[in-house]
Amino acid sequence: MLSDPHIVTWIILTFLLAGTVKGVVGSGLPTVSLGVLTAVIGLHPAMALMLAPTIVTNVWQALVGGHFRTVLVRAWPFFLVATASIWLGAMALTRVNVSVLSALLGLLLAVYGALGLFARPMTVTKAAETWAGLVAGFFNGAFGGMTGAFAFPGVPYLQALGLTRDQLIQAMGMLFTTSTVALALALSGQKLLSVDIGLASVLAILPALAGMVLGQQLRRRLSEARFRRVFFSAQIALGGYIVLRAVV
Repeated sequence: MLSDPHIVTWIILTFLLAGTVKGVVGSGLPTVSLGVLTAVIGLHPAMALMLAPTIVTNVWQALVGGHFRTVLVRAWPFFLVATASIWLGAMALTRVNVSVLSALLGLLLAVYGALGLFARPMTVTKAAETWAGLVAGFFNGAFGGMTGAFAFPGVPYLQALGLTRDQLIQAMGMLFTTSTVALALALSGQKLLSVDIGLASVLAILPALAGMVLGQQLRRRLSEARFRRVFFSAQIALGGYIVLRAVV
């Protein structure tokens, strides 16, 4: 992989873009990198490549902010199930045709984009938080294990809790960190994480961090609402393309 200059260029540009998106909106690195790289090199290597940049860029987000304990106490059942069910979903990686899993990834990206553009904000009552968190966590982990995408339905569930902006950003960092670590272990167990891809993933940290710095600078100049519209519209288009590519 590292011997092909075209693939190396795609990796650098993809993680620069994904890091920029994350720098602006606080999320999006896994979904953007997976969406682009799946269309270029396939789902399994794309999932492995995004591991190191996702872990590095989310650990800080998960630990810094002063709301770790508050968020953990509020949503620990969700985090626990979302992490554990990664293993269940990852079992499909060597048992289900990769075209089916790629189509599922595209569908998840498109649904996530459509919800971000058109859905009204949802709310979860205190009485329903636990059972809703268990259901959302299970499907988030299962989908994440099959596709590497950790945003749906986990992020909409966290948004529905009514967390403050800073709490939500830290909660997403916690979700993406634990999910990515679990996925890395699952991919290693399925023998889908080679030394070559692992090295490429580590090297991809640099453009991802550079993109985050750029995104944080853009955040001060660009309307977040406008950027989110562009981001979610791109998710729909990219998801649709991946579905069509997998089916055709």
